[in-house]
Amino acid sequence: MHGLTADPSAEPGQDLPGDAKQACGAEACDGVRQRVERSLETLESACRELDRETMTAFRLTVIVPVFNERRTLPQVLDRIDQVMPSGTETIVVDDASTDGTAQWLDQLPSRPDRVIIRRGRNHGKGSAVRLGIRHSRGEIVAIQDADMEYDPEDLLDVITPIQRNQANVVYGSRYLAESDDTSRLHRFGNWLLTATSNCMTGQRLTDMETCHKAFAGDLIRSIPLRECRFGFEPEITGKLASRQEAIIEVPTGYRSRDYSEGKKITWQDGLAAFVCMWRYRTGGWPRRAAAGAVRVVFRSCRWGRDRIRGRSVDAEQGTDEPTSQ
Repeated sequence: MHGLTADPSAEPGQDLPGDAKQACGAEACDGVRQRVERSLETLESACRELDRETMTAFRLTVIVPVFNERRTLPQVLDRIDQVMPSGTETIVVDDASTDGTAQWLDQLPSRPDRVIIRRGRNHGKGSAVRLGIRHSRGEIVAIQDADMEYDPEDLLDVITPIQRNQANVVYGSRYLAESDDTSRLHRFGNWLLTATSNCMTGQRLTDMETCHKAFAGDLIRSIPLRECRFGFEPEITGKLASRQEAIIEVPTGYRSRDYSEGKKITWQDGLAAFVCMWRYRTGGWPRRAAAGAVRVVFRSCRWGRDRIRGRSVDAEQGTDEPTSQ
């Protein structure tokens, strides 16, 4: 067999036989294909990273704790979608509902901006909120009940001061705006709880028990919480006070419902709230309690005096009316 020789002056591949030319072409194609595949893999990796950053960079997280709210939960979620800004993450924590809420949640289509957490056993609102906070990724974390007593649109006013870097914590007060809560007992109970909380923490709130609360995300995720039921409200208020975090209030609307409509808080929860206030009290509470008691006595005396004067004026006006002949 004779060896192959090539003319040095000839162009590469000019005198190569057909099989050799095909081999060179195949090698070139393989090299191009490998470079294309590497480029596609790099592009795919970059797209996945971009998707991950987009999914985690939420400006706002709204936590919706829910227990047996099948009738109102769809309205709340629809309302959140309608009024909340883009880049809002919604976390629904179903606390072992038994009214069909869990089954309805299972039928919802998957969305990158909605997280649904289901629990096998009921632990209470505070525990559900705590779980939602742990899963939150928003720069701002807000709380919205699932019963439509509070309109999610009012939550926008609550988060606005944090968006403008005017505060780290904002509560929406039902008593700075018009409320349809006609129960004097309920209003008195809220006043008593808030006044006691102010004495124990040094805060100056009008509505400690409000649902509408918003926090800077990093702040609320850094606070260890333990209360499982409605004790979350006095606990977070006391722990914010211990960190010397100022709480500002803005008006929020409120549509009261009764127990026949599914209201769940009871007088036992009120007693438990007083225990929580004592547990999370801050220094200086005896002085604040004494000052608060003095204010209550003074205001009560002034209220009684005004009532007596009002009756006296009504009586005088009644005697001045001419009698009919």
